[in-house]
Amino acid sequence: MRIPENLSYTKEHEWVRLDGDVATVGVTAFAAESLGDVVFVQLPEVGDAVTAGESCGEIESTKSVSELFSPVSGEVTEINQSVVDGPEAVNADPYDQGWLFRVRTADLPELLDAAAYAALTQED
Repeated sequence: MRIPENLSYTKEHEWVRLDGDVATVGVTAFAAESLGDVVFVQLPEVGDAVTAGESCGEIESTKSVSELFSPVSGEVTEINQSVVDGPEAVNADPYDQGWLFRVRTADLPELLDAAAYAALTQED
């Protein structure tokens, strides 16, 4: 399973890529594989305030419905409409085409690096 070195991770299996003060958020390949075939994604709306560690949407698969937690606090600036229209992108390409939303954030909470996330997923 691929765990990109240039991203940060949460224990809830989200990834974060920071570009200035904008954080791009998605779910990891580990999460996508665990979920099974993703069939529906509900994302926060542009302009919504999200809080790190709190639910901001849902991901539904053929197996279950899982809450989506924001790894950062801030204002949603963009959602990936192509994932809403074609949720299978979460499974096919979770780190690139399958990103979920972007948040303008003032500060990042403590996140895991790739090595720490790899260790976490080995324990699960």
